[in-house]
Amino acid sequence: MMRAYELMVIIDGDVDDPKAQTWIKTVTDGIVAAGGTIHGRPDWWGKRQFAYPIDKKPAGYYLVVELVAPGGALDELERTLRLADDVVRHKLIRLPEAEASRRGMEGVAA
Repeated sequence: MMRAYELMVIIDGDVDDPKAQTWIKTVTDGIVAAGGTIHGRPDWWGKRQFAYPIDKKPAGYYLVVELVAPGGALDELERTLRLADDVVRHKLIRLPEAEASRRGMEGVAA
């Protein structure tokens, strides 16, 4: 069953901008390798200040990706993000069916 997800990744603010942007390709390649598809374009927010320090860091680069993938297929990508030194935080949420259809994410089975 295909499900709609939203993935947010926060990359360490101490990393230089070109290296941080390579994470866009890393994340999208991981999604495609897991059998998922990207909905729209990855949303690169750039470097933002945190509301409070995370791991003693004041800022980070934000990346948001909307995707459709089979349930449980993104476990390896999440493992990669959890182990990566450049990634401060990541959050993968499954979108409710109503929100997925509102965003026009096809391929979501009921």
